[in-house]
Amino acid sequence: MTVMRCMSVGDLETVLDWAAEEGWNPGLDDARAFLAADPQGFLLAEERGAPVAAISVVNHSEDFAFLGLYICRPAYRGRGIGHALWRHALSHAGDRTVGLDGVPDQQANYVKSGFVHAGATTRFTGEIKGAETADLKSAREADIPQLISLEGRASGCEKPAYMTAWFSKSPTRTTFVLEEAGRIVGAVTVRACRSGAKIGPLIATDRSAAAVLIEQAALAVDGPISIDVPATSAPLARLCRDLGLTPGFHTARMYRNGSVIQNADWYAVATLELG
Repeated sequence: MTVMRCMSVGDLETVLDWAAEEGWNPGLDDARAFLAADPQGFLLAEERGAPVAAISVVNHSEDFAFLGLYICRPAYRGRGIGHALWRHALSHAGDRTVGLDGVPDQQANYVKSGFVHAGATTRFTGEIKGAETADLKSAREADIPQLISLEGRASGCEKPAYMTAWFSKSPTRTTFVLEEAGRIVGAVTVRACRSGAKIGPLIATDRSAAAVLIEQAALAVDGPISIDVPATSAPLARLCRDLGLTPGFHTARMYRNGSVIQNADWYAVATLELG
């Protein structure tokens, strides 16, 4: 008999280990920040007490949810367990618009569940020479409300619980902010991952600000960096190429029950798992 239940932090850490095995390269300290976004939105399927499949459907607001971390262990694929968990998890979103970033070989299945293609995301990866600038500082707790608003305008939806946790400094995750006249106009979060680091979100006003933020983030970590750039942020994609980052992994942004408009030229998503 299959049992479906919410995850604990320990469960989520296990699922992130699964994600690492799948090549997703999660952050070293993602579990607590993810779970803070919506503790009821991370679900496991168990067979005889053993976790065999996982998914997240995180309710970011009254109108918007995001689906991710959809993994079924290889030995249990083809039995309908993952799909049953999928249906169960989507009920958590109610009538909200639900977004996801889908890998190419699963997009046809997502269409069958009512998801509509709305864009794409490209991951740029490589090593660049970091540079420190006096114009940037580490984010403080008092900056978080401004950062939530800044990210919400760029992404199309504010995600207060998720971003409060994400912008709070941890031993492996740091946010840098760019100010003008005492107002935050740009920001970047960088987090150490199983391999190298990932940047996201990144929000900037122009090419110069985006370059400064990326170079500061690269200086803060060792090894290669990755950044997930929506197709709507074509100027940022060009900057990534100019900095020597290589395009690789692609996903499709898809929505069910409506859509959310991302229209910022200088924006990169926080994570493909939670949007």
